[in-house]
Amino acid sequence: MEQVFTDDPGAAQTVRESGTLEWWQQGGKWFSYDGHAIFSRMAGQGDALVLLHGFPTSSWDWSRIWPMLSQQFNVLTLDMLGFGFSDKPVEYTYSIEDQADLFQGWIDGLGLRSVHLFAHDYGCSVAQELMAREQEGVLPFGIDSVCFLNGALFPEVHSPLLIQKLLKSPLGGLFSRGLTRRTFERNFLRLFGSQNPPGRIDLDDFWYLITYNNGRGILHHLIQFMEERRCHRNRWVGALQKTSQPMRLISGTADPVSGAAMARRYRELVKNPDVVGLRNVGHYPHVECPWEVFTNYRDFRKDIAREG
Repeated sequence: MEQVFTDDPGAAQTVRESGTLEWWQQGGKWFSYDGHAIFSRMAGQGDALVLLHGFPTSSWDWSRIWPMLSQQFNVLTLDMLGFGFSDKPVEYTYSIEDQADLFQGWIDGLGLRSVHLFAHDYGCSVAQELMAREQEGVLPFGIDSVCFLNGALFPEVHSPLLIQKLLKSPLGGLFSRGLTRRTFERNFLRLFGSQNPPGRIDLDDFWYLITYNNGRGILHHLIQFMEERRCHRNRWVGALQKTSQPMRLISGTADPVSGAAMARRYRELVKNPDVVGLRNVGHYPHVECPWEVFTNYRDFRKDIAREG
């Protein structure tokens, strides 16, 4: 994996990282949640920064930005139940609230008094639920800041792909179990901008993690979060509007699912919106342009420190 570090537009230093999927797995630890094994990863020192991944992928999405973040923060992430290297029980009621319970128990168990959240896609909804709990005074730790990447923060402007609609339909179980790599790749590639689509090795890794431990068999269960977003819309949008902590949205504007329209809605509904648009970048900014995402996140944290 190749990372490009640039502190100014006129200088670039290319650093070769040994960031393979095997490296990612070997650097992780497992813990138990409700009798199920959960994969987690931690590195670095300083303020606790919790990374929340999206659907249908895993914490591996953060691997390209991980070396940069872990140089400055105590970075923590996990594969949510049903994703990546974590267990994927078939007979289980998956929900955003349950995933929030997972994060809440994990963070509390680590003895962390406060955390910063950095969320993408599905993880954005989990972060919104955690924010709502903090506002209700039931969260055992504080949330110091929240940064979002592309996600359906406002379900009314979310534009799901056909494959997502099929998975959510009454025939979702059949479609999930019969999903082929070709169908996955054709739809997955639509989410990326034209400049930095995933390569063959990237697609191998994404597919491996999705299908790991019978992952295809539960996709239709996991995707019911789309309905949850509609049901909990007032609660989760309200969490954004009532928040007291700093927030930033870093948006890949070429994302066909939750890109430019989502960023416009954010500007309309969130007070004093802090939005960074990334041109020609799709739904996975931290995969497509990790250095640009990192610098924008780093600047966000610097702004917080100056104002604090």
